[in-house]
Parts: sequence; C-alpha cells; structure tokens
Amino acid sequence: MTSAWSDADARAATARYAAAGIGEDLALRTYSARLLGADPTLVLHGGGNTSVKTRAIDLFGEAIDVLHVKGSGWDLATIEPAGHPAVRLAPLLRLRRLDRLTDEDMVGALRQNLLDSGAPNPSVETLLHAFIPARFIDHTHAEAVLALANQPDSPRLIEALYGARVACVPYVMPGFALARLAADIHDADPNVEGLILLNHGVFSFGATARESYERMIALVQVAEDHIAGSRRVAAPSPKARVSPTELAACLPILRGALARAATDRWPTHWVLETRAGPRALAVADDSRLADWAARGVATPDHVIRTKRLPLVLSSPGGDLAAWRGGVDDAVVAYASAYKASFARNLARFPGGKTALDPLPRLVAIPGIGLVAAGRTAREAAVAADIAQSWAATLLAAEAVGRFTPLGEADTFDMEYWSLEQAKLGKAPRRALEGRIVAVTGGAGAIGAATLAAFAAEGAEVVALDLPEALAAIEGAAAIACDVTDPGQVEAAFASLCRRFGGVDIVVSNAGAATTGMIAEIGAAALRASFDLNLFAHQAVAQAAVGVFRAQGMGGALLFNASKQALNPGPDFGAYGAAKAALIALMRQYALEHGADGVRANAINADRVRSGLLTPMMIAARARARGVAEDAYMTGNLLGQEVTAADVAQAFVFAARMMNTTGAILTVDGGAVAAMVR
Repeated sequence: MTSAWSDADARAATARYAAAGIGEDLALRTYSARLLGADPTLVLHGGGNTSVKTRAIDLFGEAIDVLHVKGSGWDLATIEPAGHPAVRLAPLLRLRRLDRLTDEDMVGALRQNLLDSGAPNPSVETLLHAFIPARFIDHTHAEAVLALANQPDSPRLIEALYGARVACVPYVMPGFALARLAADIHDADPNVEGLILLNHGVFSFGATARESYERMIALVQVAEDHIAGSRRVAAPSPKARVSPTELAACLPILRGALARAATDRWPTHWVLETRAGPRALAVADDSRLADWAARGVATPDHVIRTKRLPLVLSSPGGDLAAWRGGVDDAVVAYASAYKASFARNLARFPGGKTALDPLPRLVAIPGIGLVAAGRTAREAAVAADIAQSWAATLLAAEAVGRFTPLGEADTFDMEYWSLEQAKLGKAPRRALEGRIVAVTGGAGAIGAATLAAFAAEGAEVVALDLPEALAAIEGAAAIACDVTDPGQVEAAFASLCRRFGGVDIVVSNAGAATTGMIAEIGAAALRASFDLNLFAHQAVAQAAVGVFRAQGMGGALLFNASKQALNPGPDFGAYGAAKAALIALMRQYALEHGADGVRANAINADRVRSGLLTPMMIAARARARGVAEDAYMTGNLLGQEVTAADVAQAFVFAARMMNTTGAILTVDGGAVAAMVR
C-alpha cells in the first residue's frame, strides 16, 4: 500500500473549497478522507470515520473549539465538507468525567452541541475522536490490519510487529465505553501513532491531515508486508466451475428458496449479486469452507449488511433438480438457526428486541463463489463488496495464523444495536422493491416510460432492445437483444438471471407497424409483422415462464397489444391481425400457467406518439380516417391525447393486480369500438 497524497491536489482542493467559504483545515480533512474512501481495502460503504479539531465562530461571534467529525449517512469516498458537521468540543470533553452514559444520552448530547442543528448525526465514535487530543484522526477497517486483529494472540502479534508505534484496545462496543477506554490507553502512551482496536479496526493520529493519512497507510503496509512474508494458505482443491448457463439456472432456484423461507412474515423478493473473483472462489472452493463460514464477520460494523454468518450450499454438480431440494432445506435450516440464536441472546435483554428477518445475506457455493442478497440491487452490491472483503481478510488471517473474529454474543449486540440499525435508514420501502422487471423495446417511447414508471415504484429495471438503440437507455440496466431471434432472447434472460438472480415482471413491449391493404401486402411483409408482433412475444414469454417456474414465485407477463386487435383500422391489417393473435397468446398463457402463479394480461393502447406512431404515420392514419391530425390524436370519448406515460402506468397497475389474469386493460381515452366485451 502506498500513499496517494498529492500536494498539488491538496492545494487544489483547498482553493476549491475556499471559494465556497470552507477553511483550510476542513478542506484538507475532506481531501484526505476521500483518499481513504477511494481504497476499498480500507473502508466500504459508509464505514470508517475521520475528524479534525479546529476553530469556528458561534452565534455570538466568538471563536470556539469544534470537532468536525464524519456524519451519519456520508461515505468517505464521496464526502464533502458538509459530511463533517461541527460539534462544540468543550462539552464533549466534559462527558469523559461521567462514569456511564447511555447510547440515547450520548446521541442527544452530540446533537445538542452541533453548530448546525440541521446537520446529520455525528458518528457513533465521535467521543473517541474527541477524547484523543490529536488534531487529525482517521479510522478504517483495513483488511490487512483486521487479519492481525482477528487472531487468538492479536496483542502479542501486534506488539511484535509495531512495537511502541501503536497500542491495542480490547474489543468494546462503540460508544462512550469504548471512547473512554481508548482515550485511557492513549493517555498511557500519548506518543503512539495510532490504536488497533481488536476485532474492529485501526485509528491513526496526526498534527496534519497528511501525517494522519500517511501514518494510516504506513500502519497498513506493515500488516501487508507481514502477511506477504508469512506461510501461505494451502491452495484449494480445484472445483469444477459452474458454467454461465448453469449459473443462470442456479440463481433463480436460490432466489425462490429465499422467498419460500420468508413465508408471509418477511420480504419475499430479493435481488442477487454474484462475486467470482480469485479470493471469493478461493474461499468457496476450499475444503474448510464450512468451518470458515461458521466463525463470523471480519469487523462487527459489517454485520448489519451481511448478518454474522454466510449460508453454505453444495455445488450444483449438474443435477439441478436434486440441488433445488437441498437449497430449500439449507435456507430453512439457516433461518431456524438464526431464530435460535436470536432467542438465546434475547435472554440478556429484559426490554426485548424486535427480530430481524432470518434470511441469509451471503451464500457461499463451491464452483460459483459468493452470492449476496439484498432488497435492492444496491443493497446486494454492498453485501457483495463486504463479502469480498471478508474473504480477503479471512485468507490473510489464515496465512498468518487463525481467523478468530468476534463470537455470537458480541456480534448480536452490534446487529441489534439501535445506533447501528440507524445506518440502514428508516425510509419506507416502495411497493415493488425487490422486483426485477424486464422491458423489451426498452429504448422506445413506451418502453422508456415503462422503465421509469417501474423504477419509481422501487423495482430493478432492465431494458432489452437492439444494440444500436441501447445508447439511448438511461437509468436502467440494458441487454442487447433482437427479440425476433429466440436464441438471443434466451441469452438475454440468462444474462438477466446472472445479473439480478431472476425476473418477476416482463413487459413484452417491442413491436412495429406494417401498413398497407391486406389484399395487397406481400407475404414477406406479413410474415415479418407476425415475427415481431407475435412470435417474438412468444419467445419472450417462453423464456420468462421458464425463469418464473424455476423460482417458484409466480410472475407477471404483460403484453403490449393494441386497440387494433379489437377494432382494426384500414391499411393496418398486417399489424392488427398479429396483435389479435397476441391477445389469444396472452389468454393461453393465463389459462395454462395460472397454476404456476403466472399472471398474463395485456394493455390495449391507441394513438400514442412513439417510434411506431411517428408524425408521418399520424398524418397517414388521419388521412385514412378522413380527419385532421389533432382530431385523430384526440378522437376518443375523453377528447384527450394518450401518452406513453399513461401506458406505462397501466403496465405498473397491471403488475400490481395480484388476482387478475387473462385481462385486457384499454388505455385509449375511450374508444367505443375497441371496448372489451
């Protein structure tokens, strides 16, 4: 590990922030904090914290001592000056005189002493930053240091490596007690460059931002050098790698098992993310996996993202039917073990605790790697990043000794600590959170509006469209796919499963209109219309139902049909006939797959400006009906033009109709001739 400090960049940051009225101390604090946050081997996803002691002007115009410390909700990788709110230092120092301080009183004291009452809550480790007199303080969860701090003989090992440069702090829950203990240990040897908190992380101190930062880098480098020169972990026996095709088949099975274990009490829809890098596979493929997985997290800060233990599954081994039953049993057993652990630890809390869901967040599978689960794609990605860090720390710890993290009781206390839970946020969950939605023709007007509408409901959205159209996709994942090619459709759904774990809602939207009198249209043009407007929908539906059945969670098939299916117009026969057949196709899926929990419904829209209904086509259709263009677009009972957003909202509504299948929902402003009878 080498220092990333640049004097030129530091000066530029100081000048940039000075233009916004930010002083040099806070500017440099922000700059060096971002250097730490840029390295995932030091901190991940809101972990770690940093501070600087400086002077500020209060409401009376008087200069006072303040502590700028990282605030809740900020990530060091992207932190700005506002992410280090100022807290009056003198009242914080007085707290050290107390014999005890509850977490609630500590948080209250921190908020009462904020200079800006609207600032975020200061870090739960603010008092540690306050009680240690160093001007700049950095705190990380460096993987290499955690490999040393999670050893059965950590104090001896750390003393041998660092000598008087650091002092060890026994594990104590963050908060007032830890702050006092760390400060007492620091005061016994005020010349130390930092503290290593056993089973937790590392602090470094400095008179300047650069000194504190570079001390952190140097302390981590000592650990890295020791690990590099130590005995190596024996290479795992090579495991047969699960192919991309097999992975696409495995993840929906796992996703369904999570839903079934959730029953009706816990969230049923989870997004998955797989990590199959060298370290993830080194752990997943090792014969010691079950032992390693039973030990715990590298630092208790991670438990709210990953739970204490991962679930271990067997390799699929090519027999997915047998593997599926084993996955269901393993997830149920994990949930039961989690509930038993909760019951054991609950006895220590007379006031009680509210149980969190018992489902795993990390799954280790030989031949696949590490799979993370989250309520959203972001939550899954965070858990996956932490899984990789856990694997790296575990392997490094095993290289120098034995990975010995905190036990069940200490980890439980952190997982159910009210201040730690606050990091997860209290924002209400959105209606379709955890649902994965695929939209064909996603780059078109209706497709793009549909992606946006589902995303607004909390769903993870994926656009399928031709490669040349994907450049227009914003705010959604994108998969290149020509829906008239069944092979490409199958590959697209496999890619979707590998990326998110499965799919819940499929909007089969891609289509195009062919004009001309039916008696005059060529056979090739008619077949092309049916290829795109019927057979492509069949390919999409077949692939979707295959995933739905693998998950065992049901699903929604939503087809973009057309008013033409019920009320054909002149010169539109090739399009209308295909759409009429599409309505029949939708009903057949409703009939044959209702037992699988699959809901098949159609949206019949009319006269929506899009790539299909271009200005040229609007003019042609208006002429065909003998009306002006404006009259053509508003020629319905409501006298209103239908928009792509109207159609998108209808798709969302249809997706949320849990007990409706085989239905046609019209979005046409009221076209009497197209009313469903």
